[in-house]
Amino acid sequence: MLRRALLPPAGPVPRLEVVGETGSTNDDVLAGVRDDPSAWPDGALLLAEHQSGGRGRLGRTWTAPARTSLTGTFVVRPGAAASGVGWLPLVVGLGVVRALRTDGGVQAWSKWPNDVLVAGPGRAAGPDGPRKVAGILVQATPDGQAVVVGVGLNVAQQVGQLPVATATSLALAGGSTDRQALVVALARELAQVVGRWRSWAGDAVGAGLADEVAQVCATLGRPVRVELPGATTLTGQAVRLDSDGALVVAGSGGQHRVLAGDVVHLRGARSG
Repeated sequence: MLRRALLPPAGPVPRLEVVGETGSTNDDVLAGVRDDPSAWPDGALLLAEHQSGGRGRLGRTWTAPARTSLTGTFVVRPGAAASGVGWLPLVVGLGVVRALRTDGGVQAWSKWPNDVLVAGPGRAAGPDGPRKVAGILVQATPDGQAVVVGVGLNVAQQVGQLPVATATSLALAGGSTDRQALVVALARELAQVVGRWRSWAGDAVGAGLADEVAQVCATLGRPVRVELPGATTLTGQAVRLDSDGALVVAGSGGQHRVLAGDVVHLRGARSG
């Protein structure tokens, strides 16, 4: 049933591989693309029932009991859009948000640059607002000819099974736990938003994607603390996304462009 829904002619995934367990689907696909690029076309997908060594940004681990989450890696062939790869985590986040809103039964938001949030209980009282339900890890091959997009979505975990205190799952948030339906929805939405991004050669502003990302981004209009590379910290108001997807924070000394960093949503009302 899953293959019929995802593979042509009905679905957007030209190649689907499902494994019981692996260390990291991103690592597996990167190795596959290196060894035989033609075997991993644009839109190909590797799913794992269990990842023993899944990773997030900055090498952080992403773990979950087997069959309680959705973990997989999509292949993107950016072509002329390679110059706009900085937008790709945000565009993918938009696709995940849409899939969760339409098929996941929850109200979801993105968090700059690569998390997805939903309302719902977790392991402990959390910061102001929703909790993390999904993470996105984008990695390019050395030659830039392919980008692998890993998505880890907490689906059925109960409170004691969550990886961190600020996480939740769809089950805890009152959403769908049908992993097959969720992966079909994700594949559909990602094909749509990534296709638009590519057709505009990575110009998310011209494609209208920048505005759509901003509309679902819970970070914008909120007081934030950004932990920057080099152990420095920036505190201020997240005011907008720049033309390349950078987060613009109004803080001490004016406005600051943030290209990389960990964002903490601080307590306080969003502006706008």
